Amino acid sequence: MRIIKQVQQMQKLAKQTRTKGLKIGLIPTMGFLHEGHLSLIRLARKEADFIVVSIFVNPTQFGPGEDYQAYPRDLQRDCRLIGQNGGDVVFVPSSEEIYPEGYCTFVELEGITRKLCGAFRPTHFRGVATVVTKLFYIVKPHFAVFGQKDAQQAIVIKRLVKDLNFGIKIIVAPTVRESDGLAMSSRNLYLSEQEREDASVLYKSLQGAKSMVEAGERSASRIIVTMEKMISEKPTAQIDYIAAVDDQQLEPLEQLSGEVLIAVAVRFGRARLIDNIILSV
Repeated sequence: MRIIKQVQQMQKLAKQTRTKGLKIGLIPTMGFLHEGHLSLIRLARKEADFIVVSIFVNPTQFGPGEDYQAYPRDLQRDCRLIGQNGGDVVFVPSSEEIYPEGYCTFVELEGITRKLCGAFRPTHFRGVATVVTKLFYIVKPHFAVFGQKDAQQAIVIKRLVKDLNFGIKIIVAPTVRESDGLAMSSRNLYLSEQEREDASVLYKSLQGAKSMVEAGERSASRIIVTMEKMISEKPTAQIDYIAAVDDQQLEPLEQLSGEVLIAVAVRFGRARLIDNIILSV
């Protein structure tokens, strides 16, 4: 396994790999890998000849007062895990490599990036879209793998690929969970013992919503109120949003029908956690 830090070196290797007729898979990450990330690598391994895992804590997707400096990092551990799970290259550029002096070009999507998490983090998806666009040009993948936990991000990236004619397949892999249902996240590290116990309510509330739909409930407001009551009972929980939206434009629904994304974002102390389920109604 190789570790590459320079953009030009990564571009050169990607071009050589494509010239050989090999299929490149990309897994973009911010590092501090957990089983969720590793499942993406193993999934990509089934479809690709050559796997690139990028590790880059992207400063442009963090807003003022967010945890850019505090975001957990452990490159040595990450590289070991990537090698053990089938990665061929770890691409670890510096901020200066991605955003050199004088950098002033950004990629911005309208509409879907202003909803859900975008309403609370107004510059977040501009940073995500910009860095992913750059990674696509640098790594030249045939496909890229993202996790369902970041459902809005996956929808944004699919739209980006379609609108800019990248010709890259986007694979969205299932959320990997702890034994009590909590979605795996690098930010789970921030949770105190009480917060960690309380955070399990996110998945329980989503499962409760699923049970309501299976029992015939179609009112989004009744489902949201029920979820809000469950989550609010936890002393450390502070709700950012609970939403029931369509899975394409993220428009709020009054009555559930079609493919429905039920999503939550809740703060437990320093950790802002997100989770979701998609239901066919």
